[in-house]
Amino acid sequence: QVHLVESGGGLVQPGGSLGLSCEASGSTVSFYSMGWYRQAPGKQRELVARFTGGGSRNYADSVKGRFTISGDNSNNTVHLQMSSLKPEDTAVYYCNVAFLIRGQLHGYWGQGTQVTVSS
Repeated sequence: QVHLVESGGGLVQPGGSLGLSCEASGSTVSFYSMGWYRQAPGKQRELVARFTGGGSRNYADSVKGRFTISGDNSNNTVHLQMSSLKPEDTAVYYCNVAFLIRGQLHGYWGQGTQVTVSS
């Protein structure tokens, strides 16, 4: 049973910084990809940033240059460092991990952590 533990999040002023971390336990294999999605009220869940086991990184256009994702697939952990935060970054952030097992991807979600950017 894969279990994701998220940490970080909270309230920060515009222009501030915040970090989110996620650890996936219960898997016998390293992740194929691991990253963060977010969902603001009334909006669909969207990709924020993703790190793959091969070391590549994907970012939403809205966070490029402000957010940095790093990961360690030997420990199945990922960290998202967010800087120059804007009010529009306010959302519930969800950790996602995907494992490639026998040619199929198996995905799991964390419970979500609130990030609020407000003065």
